[in-house]
Amino acid sequence: MADDLKGLETWNDAMTSLQLLQIDSHGWGGIWLRAPFGPVRELWLRHLSETGLNTVKLPGNIDVERLLGGIDLSRTLQSGLLQMQTGLLQQADLGLVCISMAERFPTALIAPMTQAMDTQSLPPLKINHTESSVRTQFGVVALDESMPDDPPMSPALQERLGLWFDLQDIAPSDVSDVSLNTHTDENALDVVGIQIAPDALARMKQSLPHIQWTDEQVLAVCSTAQGLGIDSLRVPTLALRVACCHAALHARSHIADDDLAFAARRVLAPRATQLPVPAENALDTEPQNSSDSSAEPDQAQEQSSNSLEPTETPNPSDSAKDEEDTSSTDTSEEDTNTQDEVPLDLPSSENLQEMMIAAALASLPPDVLDGLLTKPGRNLGNTSGRSGQFRSGAQRGRPLPPRTGRPGGHARLHILSTLRAAAPKQRLRGNTQQGRVAIRSEDFHVHRYQQHSSSCLILALDASGSAALQRLAEAKGAVELLLQQSYARRDSVCIVSFKGAKAQLLLPMTRSLVRAKRAMMGLPGGGGTPLALALKMACEQATQLQRQGVTPILVVLSDGRANVNLQGLGGRAQAQADAQQWAAQWRQTGHRCLWIDTSLQPDTQVQNMAQTMGGSYLPMPQVQAQRMASAMENLRRQAV
Repeated sequence: MADDLKGLETWNDAMTSLQLLQIDSHGWGGIWLRAPFGPVRELWLRHLSETGLNTVKLPGNIDVERLLGGIDLSRTLQSGLLQMQTGLLQQADLGLVCISMAERFPTALIAPMTQAMDTQSLPPLKINHTESSVRTQFGVVALDESMPDDPPMSPALQERLGLWFDLQDIAPSDVSDVSLNTHTDENALDVVGIQIAPDALARMKQSLPHIQWTDEQVLAVCSTAQGLGIDSLRVPTLALRVACCHAALHARSHIADDDLAFAARRVLAPRATQLPVPAENALDTEPQNSSDSSAEPDQAQEQSSNSLEPTETPNPSDSAKDEEDTSSTDTSEEDTNTQDEVPLDLPSSENLQEMMIAAALASLPPDVLDGLLTKPGRNLGNTSGRSGQFRSGAQRGRPLPPRTGRPGGHARLHILSTLRAAAPKQRLRGNTQQGRVAIRSEDFHVHRYQQHSSSCLILALDASGSAALQRLAEAKGAVELLLQQSYARRDSVCIVSFKGAKAQLLLPMTRSLVRAKRAMMGLPGGGGTPLALALKMACEQATQLQRQGVTPILVVLSDGRANVNLQGLGGRAQAQADAQQWAAQWRQTGHRCLWIDTSLQPDTQVQNMAQTMGGSYLPMPQVQAQRMASAMENLRRQAV
């Protein structure tokens, strides 16, 4: 029942976004709609078309000239003269741009589109020196049909889209067709309408620039974004713009709590990278200062009680001050009464922040905890996935924008790009023959492709005496859950076990479930913890996998209590130093890592070890196979 109500709330917010687009189609960027092709998405698109907004669709095979405007190649080849065309972004002025399959939209076209969104203008074509930039204002509706195994949409475009919606888990039977009655001021509370009457829409657009907010509301938005781990300065600005637009929709002259709650649900919550710190934990960080501050009032109270006399005489300066305070409060009350648009009871920034965080957490999915814990907060540079998951090729793969180069060997000539490069230079080359194009070697363009490589999870399992037997049992269950899905993804699993005085390759890279079960079945526990040897073997396996074109991802399942050094001898101090050395070595490789702490309580030393490796830390005292597999799956998605 809770999931149905959450899906209904998401659908209602998606309907509200259509009204916000009518009020301001470009002020807050647009909408990122994650939904597969089906009845739910088609219903939302049908409502979008019935709003009357100027919507221009961008196909996936569009080129730069068609997007920004430039040479019309077909007309140029037919006439022999340079012919220009108007770009689709210019045609979408004061409207929307709808991108189908936005996750596969060419990366080379994302940069000029985001630049046009920021500057609200198109760059000059630079075919002659007399041209200038063209003004255009548009919003973007990005339709994302990506599956969990597909790469996500461009982060640059994600950051500029204000509202994020995920309709993947909404069934067609859960949403009912919305009555498309015209939205007016009289029936706003009686019917649910998508279309807004022209007179009401004109008043909303006119009042939008005059929407007021308080400093406490701005501080609450920024604090909520910081608490959710959002490090972009553009996101709080988008949240305020969405809140203003939501207030204009409800005919308010100031931002209310409902407006902030809507912005928290649809702007801040989907971008969360961490769970906010509760207020109780924040107060517990300074126990000494709180005790000192509580002791000072007690001492002051004792001093004041000792200094009091039986007969007290009123101070004339205090009475004058009280009269002045009462007069100032009276005048302030009169000023507030004259301004009806400003609320009398303004909540504090802390209360607003708690309200926004509660609204954001209520919209998060149930399994978001593991996703946030395994999601890295910052890009550490040479991370795996971007460099290992994708590699350039010249023969097969996903097509990339062509580049200049000579054909030969595996490089094939890209005819259309070559003709586009040669068309503006025909007059300079003295071409007078009708229907022919003079082509030079500098016009040659060749094909490029992007090849996707598979990934391999390297599981380093602690089978020492300090590791409980149920941890090994849960690790076996997690490996089986991962291998059941590995065949469809073409991914593999490699298992490294360590105990006693050595670390061994228990299972080489494989996708065989039967082979993994046999290897895990006879794994006993006991002995020391040679953590340094396990990390060394993991680094060697990662180097070998990278040479084969496979992206390695390390998952360490251990309590981190190393007591065997690299030479196989006992000694906790030297063993910890060796483990730290190879942890830093793994960080140098730039590949992703997840440390699952199997201690009874979260250990700070293990957390520091995971930070040294440049990976994520997941404390799991009572580990479960399903949760462990979910955490590993989230880590694998981050590497794609």
